[in-house]
Amino acid sequence: MYLYGASMSMPDETSVPDGGRSPSQAIIAAIASEEGIDVTAVEPPEYDPLFTVVNPEALDDLFTTTGDGASNVVVHLEYEGYEITVRPGCDIEVRDRSSSDSTGQPIEE
Repeated sequence: MYLYGASMSMPDETSVPDGGRSPSQAIIAAIASEEGIDVTAVEPPEYDPLFTVVNPEALDDLFTTTGDGASNVVVHLEYEGYEITVRPGCDIEVRDRSSSDSTGQPIEE
């Protein structure tokens, strides 16, 4: 299980009001990091579009409209063999569904 923060950089990224990365782009960057590939390689035909599992605009709006970061909003989804958890601040938790070392315990920040 790995935790990725909004501080990762990516060219031509859409940012949220605080200047960070949008949740949908943070998910793509986290998958690229897990796979050891460039973020631009996470695209069809090798990878399903993110919109096949979640509406990226709605996901981004959900976290940008919750305001001050004190929100308790948490989104869980499965994408490309990973269990992904999105928390305020674009903190992305990625767990490999095929890995037996996943504990199911959240990471303390």
